[in-house]
Amino acid sequence: MDNPIYDFFTKDHRRLESILENAIVDINNINLELYHDFRVGILTHIKMEEKILFVAAQRANNNVPLPMAAQLRLEHGCITSFMVLTPNASILKILKHVLTIHDEMEEKNGGMYEACEALTKEQTAEILTQLQNTTLVPVHPFNDSDFALEVAKRSLTRAGYNYDTILAG
Repeated sequence: MDNPIYDFFTKDHRRLESILENAIVDINNINLELYHDFRVGILTHIKMEEKILFVAAQRANNNVPLPMAAQLRLEHGCITSFMVLTPNASILKILKHVLTIHDEMEEKNGGMYEACEALTKEQTAEILTQLQNTTLVPVHPFNDSDFALEVAKRSLTRAGYNYDTILAG
């Protein structure tokens, strides 16, 4: 089965997972250079989904958002808000938890990537070109203010997760 858009995004998931795992080999001494690459990569990946893939799929679906899009967008906001914070064991546990569930929703049979690809099969070459030409998302220095953490926690709650439950699990 030929699924170039699905393959593009799942390959990028594995690339990002690898960068993150290499950055946190020693959780007490996180490789911030690799983590920077992860931050830029995950934010660029979200940009590609939000600005290119989801938009193309919605257009192809008579301008009706796909049912999964709302939840995935909430999770994108959550992931983005946690990218603001300096990584530590708690932040990374939250991120890995959300990313595991999020990536599964996108990758599973009948998931978002499959649905998008089915709707946009006539635009595959154009979409792949846009994806490959996406510019990297610039990142700012970390912000560890109490406000930034509270914003991240609220975005996690909006996405349907509980900060304390994830950390306790």
